[in-house]
Formats: sequence, structure tokens, C-alpha cells
Amino acid sequence: MKVYHSIDEFETRANAVVTTGTFDGVHVGHRRILQRLVEVAKQVNGESVLLTFHPHPRTVLQPDMELKLLTNLDEKIRLLEATGLDHLIIHPFTLDFSRTSSLEFVRNLIVNKIGAKHLVIGYDHHFGRNREGSFEHLVEFGPVYGFDVEEIPAQDVDDVKVSSTKIRAALSEGDVESAAAYLTCPFLLTGRVVKGDQIGQTIGFPTANLEINDPNKLIPADGVYAVKVNFPQRPDAVAKGMCNIGHRPTVHGTERRIEVNILDFDGNLYGEKLVIEFVSRIRSEQKFESVDDLKQQLKRDEEDARRTLA
Repeated sequence: MKVYHSIDEFETRANAVVTTGTFDGVHVGHRRILQRLVEVAKQVNGESVLLTFHPHPRTVLQPDMELKLLTNLDEKIRLLEATGLDHLIIHPFTLDFSRTSSLEFVRNLIVNKIGAKHLVIGYDHHFGRNREGSFEHLVEFGPVYGFDVEEIPAQDVDDVKVSSTKIRAALSEGDVESAAAYLTCPFLLTGRVVKGDQIGQTIGFPTANLEINDPNKLIPADGVYAVKVNFPQRPDAVAKGMCNIGHRPTVHGTERRIEVNILDFDGNLYGEKLVIEFVSRIRSEQKFESVDDLKQQLKRDEEDARRTLA
């Protein structure tokens, strides 16, 4: 998959099969669109192209509204790379760009710049200034600009309509397994290891403290989770671990922290980026009577994590 950080970097294709949208989380509904996109590209001997945007349009248009995203940009690229997509265009979203009419969007970007001959879009998709563009508009524009359009119907999982809203609700309750079912993969959290209080090391459970730089990134509910740990600097390395999210009340913590105890690992990770895959929630955060009680619980948590990740 080739990645472009502006549509200006992209060279027009003779037979592009295109979709567009934010694709936050790359959930099962998004994957249905992308699967069909790749299928059509193969059928017509074309190239599949996704036009998406960064930052998320709502953060630009409604800066005062709190928006928690399922993926940061690196995570979204990582997930999209596994879909078989040929080209990913990440175009900067600005207030000026938001004023692009639906006609200009289709004519100037989708057709003239990308070279679309086929469009595959999701159910109830809107685009252009004030979201004025719709499937019906595309059907009208198609004969004029020489492309056909296909709409993917609403995607259900166990009769529950998949949406980012439902995934966010699951994560806010710590239900990372339901979130993974909607996403078709574990929820990801990417952060850089920074120095913490080093309390974990004194009780036999050293942790990597993660700093999350994206203020809009959704963090699951407080608690202890069984996780897999990926090291982007070492793509083939995957470790098992348990992650604690919370305020650490037993040791009188005040800030909400994200700490990962990497099982069977001994080394210095300061400054490294880690990608955490949330597999299962072990328990909610608790305050224990003593540090010794906490240690005993952490031993039980480790046993649970090893069983879950075996």
C-alpha cells in the first residue's frame, strides 16, 4: 500500500476504483467497503484508492466538541495496510477545504485528480460542504463524469448495526472483546515509554509507562487488561503483557496512567514506541488495604493474563 499525505502527491490513475471517508477504527463496516473496493479493482484491472482526511473533520469544524477517536493516524495506516488497498491518500482537512462543494469534490478531486472510473461508498455516505453530497448526487454525476457508483448496505453483526458509537460505548465499559468483534481485530493503543514512579519495579512488577500524545484518542475504562505488546522498531517482536489503566489508588496515585507489565521481558524501553492490543479485561481497578495485598492480586492477574494469552 502506498501512502500519500496530500492529494497533490498522487498521480492520476487511468482506472481508479475509489472510496472516501474518515474510516476511524477501520471497523467491520469499513472493512466490508474496502473488501468490495479491492474486489472491484481486481475485476476491472484497476487500482483501489481510499481518500481519507487528517485531522478528523469534526475536530476542525467543531473544535469545542469532545471527540474521542478509535484510531490515531499511525494506527489507521497500520490497519488499512492489512486490507489489500493499493493507495491511501490522507488529505489535510482545513476550514478552507471544508467549503468545497459536493460538485467540486467529485469533479476536481475524485475524477480529475484521482481518475475514478468506479466509486464504492458506504451506506448513507455524505460528502462536500455541509455534507450536502449523497449517493443520489453521485448517481447523477456518474454519467456526466464517466464513473459508476455502488453503495454498500448497512453492515450488521449479530443484528446490531456496527458504528463507531457502539464501539466507543463498549470501550468506555472496558468491554474490549465486544469492541474487537466490531473492529475485527483488537483495539489498539499507541504510546511512547516515559519514566514513571518506578513503584512497580519495587514490588516485582516493573511497568512501561505509556504517554499518549493524541488528546483525541479514546482510552478504555480503568482496569487491568490482558494485552499483546508490539514493538514498531522490531516488527517481528510481539510480547504478552498486562496493562493497568487508572489512578493507582493503593499507592496514592493522582494522575490517570497507562502502565504495561511486559511478561518475561527485561530491558530498557525508555523513548520507544509501543502498540498495545487489548485482548481481554481481567478486572476493574481496585484499592487494596496494603501493597502486599496488591502484589498478591497482581500475581493472580498475571496468571489470568497468561491463560488468556496462551
